[in-house]
Amino acid sequence: MQREWSPARVDWEKKVESVGLEFHHLDGKPYWFEQARYRFTAKEIDELDDATAELHRICLKAVEYVVKNKLWKPLAIPEQFGAYIESVWFRQDPTIVGRFDLAYDGKSPPKLLEYNADTPTSLLEMAVAQWFWLKDVMPGSDQFNSAHEKLIDAWRKVGAILPPGSIVHFARMEEEPEDWVTSEYMRDTCSQAGLKTKSLKIADIGWNGSRFTDLEEVPVQVLHKLYPWEWLMREEFGRFILSDTTAFLEPAWKTILSSKAILSLLWEMFPGHPNLLPAYFEADQRLGERYVRKPILGREGRNVQLVGPGLGQTTDGTYGAEGYIFQTYHPLPVFDGNHVVIGSWIVDGTPAGIGVREDSGPILNNHSRFVPHYF
Repeated sequence: MQREWSPARVDWEKKVESVGLEFHHLDGKPYWFEQARYRFTAKEIDELDDATAELHRICLKAVEYVVKNKLWKPLAIPEQFGAYIESVWFRQDPTIVGRFDLAYDGKSPPKLLEYNADTPTSLLEMAVAQWFWLKDVMPGSDQFNSAHEKLIDAWRKVGAILPPGSIVHFARMEEEPEDWVTSEYMRDTCSQAGLKTKSLKIADIGWNGSRFTDLEEVPVQVLHKLYPWEWLMREEFGRFILSDTTAFLEPAWKTILSSKAILSLLWEMFPGHPNLLPAYFEADQRLGERYVRKPILGREGRNVQLVGPGLGQTTDGTYGAEGYIFQTYHPLPVFDGNHVVIGSWIVDGTPAGIGVREDSGPILNNHSRFVPHYF
């Protein structure tokens, strides 16, 4: 694994815009960054593939354990949603995507930092933008990236279990560019799979007394929502979800995995696992001298604290009311002064590719640069 300098394509901004990535700059700074690239070996790609499949396997075991033992409170899940989560889990409501954030340097096993199981973004960047970059810049090379085809196949499976003529609604907060782009890309792959789609804002979803509807009073049969389950469950209209008249993607059982409390549960279930880091609900001495405090329900690197000798970095935010998880500090690999996290995607239960993010600081956020890769 190496970071290499790479000449940017002529009119690269127009090229990424042409494939849907309109927010290539954020706050005046590059978000999409093709003046560099990351090179992997085939062996390293195989290791990331295997680790992703293994993490998916043990995460499903953890969901099964939580549901069986009704461990809603430790994961900050409202208990009134417990029976509903059990229902969608046992009837095997499908899941489309998830993104494991991994620390990996090509030398030691990939380590799970957290799992973005419910509302992962940077999907278009990974599945499409870097693929076209590869074809333009490195046409003789390969890339760990099969997401686009797998997404279409996953939607076809969803369509096969829906009544003919069903509509899949796509809801998001349209003022957030990465949410809008991710949601529209998911909608595009759904359309390519032959399903009917409609888009709407989260705030425009209505309740007619018996089911959710859109602004035209069309019933929302299936809702792909780029909006966290922990927020939905606490909204005023959240209680209507329990009527179970709408199928959600991602399904409600994903809220178990999107809670960072799952990190502690995974370590308890699989102690010493090579792809896991020790994690506890308290600042346990078993963490060692250096550890990371993360909010159980948190997003975009907010309210994270690095504790211990040589650390002390913190980020602000509004998360943490539900408590924190404490995870052993595992330094991110640094290339040319950039701290790197690998986002490894799972689509329909199988590994589907990686995206590389980098930042000058050790706590990455939604503005951290996306850099293409090849092998």
